[in-house]
Amino acid sequence: MVSMASRQGRQLQRYSSGGGRLVVGLIYCCFFCFVLIDVSLICRCIPYKFDLNCSSCDLLRSMEVLVISSQKGYGMMFPKGGWESDETIKQAACREALEEAGVQGELERRLGQWKYTSSIQTVNEGILFPLNVTEELLHWPEMSVRQRRWVSVAEAREGCKHPWMREALDRLVRRLSSSIRHRRSSSLSTSTRCRA
Repeated sequence: MVSMASRQGRQLQRYSSGGGRLVVGLIYCCFFCFVLIDVSLICRCIPYKFDLNCSSCDLLRSMEVLVISSQKGYGMMFPKGGWESDETIKQAACREALEEAGVQGELERRLGQWKYTSSIQTVNEGILFPLNVTEELLHWPEMSVRQRRWVSVAEAREGCKHPWMREALDRLVRRLSSSIRHRRSSSLSTSTRCRA
């Protein structure tokens, strides 16, 4: 049973050694940071799935990415949120995907790490994970304040507001393409070949 309430408050919140809040979440990107005021660790996941009805073997045509609306309605983004003291960073990413987007699945190896300065001049370090979605819930904690939408890779890439978002999405596509190529070559090498 899924709790229909998102976590509230900061009594379990993790903080960096510099006093910054450790957050799994939204990353506003600025690549040129000269003054370190505070450092927060931020994590987000890119939920994805494959359209099983797509007859194409083309990854870009069969893959879909889930985006959600921000609570303030400023465009679409990937799920994010706070990393708390009673959970690992991967558990936090999974919890936020459930709370904000109503999806569950297999969280995979991280895509990478990015540094940027937020709109309030805090320096953040962001980590992104891919989430292979296996379950899409009909009801989830933030369904009344967020919309979710499955989009093509091209549409998701076009909607990325910041370079780090496109880079993360490109890394995911490259990783999955490589994995598919590897599986195909493995199945060819282990299959029986018929000769005339």
